[in-house]
Amino acid sequence: MVTVEQLPERPGLVGFRLAATGSVGLDWQRLDETWALAGELDAFDAGWMSDHLSDASRERGGPAFEAFTTAAALARRVPGKWVGIAVAANTFRHPAVTAKAATVLDSVTGGRFILGMGAGWHIGEHESYGISLPPLPERYDRLESALRVLEALFSPAAAEPDGVTLDDPIFPLRHAANLPAPVRPGGPPIWLGGQKRRGMALAARYASGWPLPGNRPGDVAYFSEKREALRSTLEAAGRDPDAFSFAAQIACGTSPTELRAARETSLELLEAGATHVILGIAPASAPHGLRAVATQVAEPLMEAALKR
Repeated sequence: MVTVEQLPERPGLVGFRLAATGSVGLDWQRLDETWALAGELDAFDAGWMSDHLSDASRERGGPAFEAFTTAAALARRVPGKWVGIAVAANTFRHPAVTAKAATVLDSVTGGRFILGMGAGWHIGEHESYGISLPPLPERYDRLESALRVLEALFSPAAAEPDGVTLDDPIFPLRHAANLPAPVRPGGPPIWLGGQKRRGMALAARYASGWPLPGNRPGDVAYFSEKREALRSTLEAAGRDPDAFSFAAQIACGTSPTELRAARETSLELLEAGATHVILGIAPASAPHGLRAVATQVAEPLMEAALKR
């Protein structure tokens, strides 16, 4: 059994995710079997969920599984691996509920859960379900308040009998406890997906990682640009950029040509400074397509990293 002191600070190089867009063929059996296969393969260090209530590639509708409950149900399929959500829409849940759900996943994974957070963006999805999507500045105000709540509820003080009190203008806490406490001291690592100045400032203050957005998979130039900007922001905040995680995402496809292109792009992202690469699997190709991605993309990427 791994002790708290032995818990890794961040996942290894390669993760996988069934694509959140173009989700034709997505059903529970396919999802469950894919994660079960991933648990048997050494090529993957982490499994990832997107946070959508419908297919993010459509204006309305399409299949999607709620992220937190699905991650909790599937974590047993990948024992010893990390499980992450990149990124949870802050508009979908009160941050206290997010904190409690994340704490459950922290326990289920033995301290290997990553909580990605974003301000929320999909207009049609919010309108369909009657969820408010305020203007962007207000969304970032609410995200910043949510991060304060998460920090408070993941703190040791939240495990004390009197709990924590937070005088926040949007999400105040009054003697709020978070028990049982997280397995990982300080709670699950938070990754933030902000792309501009304010989002990067929040990442430098609250986060330990940043994922390339899902709408720019395999964009090496964009990844490099944002990584350098965030490294500068971290240094200005007095933090070590080398201790921060920079995650890229790639849509792998299914044909030999697509898999070869995904392998080449993943190697470019490694050279550009990616510390983690999330390989997107088309749901229609799963679960068996996962094995091809493992042998033709993940394993060559891991071999290249060992030679660096």
